[in-house]
Amino acid sequence: MPKKINVSVINELVSDQRVHRTCLTLQKAGFEVELIGRKYKTSPDLAPRSYACKRMHLLFKKGPLFYAEFNIRLFFLLLFKKSDALFSNDLDTLLPNYLVALLKRRVLIYDSHELFTEVPELKDRPLIKSIWTSLEAFILPKLKHVITVNQSIANILEKKYAIEVQVIRNIPLEFSQNKKLSKEDMGYDKNDFLILLQGAGINIDRGAEEALEAMKFVFGAKLLIIGSGDVFELLKKKRISCQLEEKVQIIDKLPYEELMKYTSIADLGLSLDKDTNLNYRYSLPNKVFDYIHAGVPLLVSRLPELVHLVEKYEIGACVRNINPQCIADRINAIKSNEQFLDEWKKNLVRAQKELSWELEEENYLNFLSKVRA
Repeated sequence: MPKKINVSVINELVSDQRVHRTCLTLQKAGFEVELIGRKYKTSPDLAPRSYACKRMHLLFKKGPLFYAEFNIRLFFLLLFKKSDALFSNDLDTLLPNYLVALLKRRVLIYDSHELFTEVPELKDRPLIKSIWTSLEAFILPKLKHVITVNQSIANILEKKYAIEVQVIRNIPLEFSQNKKLSKEDMGYDKNDFLILLQGAGINIDRGAEEALEAMKFVFGAKLLIIGSGDVFELLKKKRISCQLEEKVQIIDKLPYEELMKYTSIADLGLSLDKDTNLNYRYSLPNKVFDYIHAGVPLLVSRLPELVHLVEKYEIGACVRNINPQCIADRINAIKSNEQFLDEWKKNLVRAQKELSWELEEENYLNFLSKVRA
């Protein structure tokens, strides 16, 4: 009989591709999987999946009461569920998982999607930050099975807590379409130069405002911003105040398959996180791998993981300063040099082969085999 594992994450489960891949890999490793998340009345429906899903209906949507409600309910849910192992995604689900694993003597796997205690939302909230930092410092040194998204974050956690951390990058599953979509199929002119910024976390200090304002100085191109985040409504207002309705299109979060239809027709993909905190400094956003696997050259900020990726495979360029004029100058230079774009697109084919989920999953399965041993 397969061992049962409860996987928990604090989001709505709809667009979290990392957690979805994790569940599929756990199934491949022989686990019976149940994924637990949250749900509101306005939450999108969840498409059928090959593993069980449970979404808890919550009263609170944000703030301390939201985290308290979610964690208390998750604790009791996990406590009374039959399981052989627990899988916690990010620090905001770790405490109930740790306590239940301790009480029931279950194996616990922890996946740190980011440097949670260094996110910008905690920058000016020292009390809240100290609570999360204390929680992390209390639990992580006791964990035996920890994974994260890149080597920079792994190095920090290993040094800080004297633990071993496995790197599993956010490489997407192979994306395929029944037919190759054209720009015309998606409602654009075939000659439009399409610049794309996508993501479920288009938040403060991630360069979205500057990218939008840069379009005042970019000609013969359109910017698509697709996703969600805490600056999303501000972007919609800024688009109007800057009189950029014809050059900037803003689309609310889409299911992954729909999103990738837009990604596949883009000419340039943006990832412009600022170096304002350690979490952003050492980030390697999911969208970067989505761009790569859609064959889209990159324009990225000069952060260590991004620079390493772009320069190693020669698949794009870096922008030194995240300000509108600097971004615009770089886009105009790229747009006017078809030789660069053609060369980057050729190199993307090699990058896709080396940065495949098939290879990444082998590392994941080797890690899980040690967990099950």
